[in-house]
Amino acid sequence: MARKPKRSILKASKKTSQKKKEKEQDFLNIIKNHKLMPEARVLSKKEVEELLKKFNIKKEQLPKILSKDPLVKIVNAKVGDIIEIKRKSPIAGEGIYYRLVIE
Repeated sequence: MARKPKRSILKASKKTSQKKKEKEQDFLNIIKNHKLMPEARVLSKKEVEELLKKFNIKKEQLPKILSKDPLVKIVNAKVGDIIEIKRKSPIAGEGIYYRLVIE
């Protein structure tokens, strides 16, 4: 018969998990506020339809970005979302890129 873990072990596990989440959030805030971090946002369903129609492509044809990427976490994107990324460019002024979030 399996023994149940002690409550003190469960509490310690929850505290460790919470500390990890806090550290990750601190890390994401540092990245988010860095001067080299590009502007990014999740597109709405309507914007996605317009984008796909404009370029006459399917969602799967867009460049991909992993759901583990810090940028994805910062904008709270989920698998299947499309992210618009705006990067400053000395030549073009501003470049706009689109990425499909994958697992």
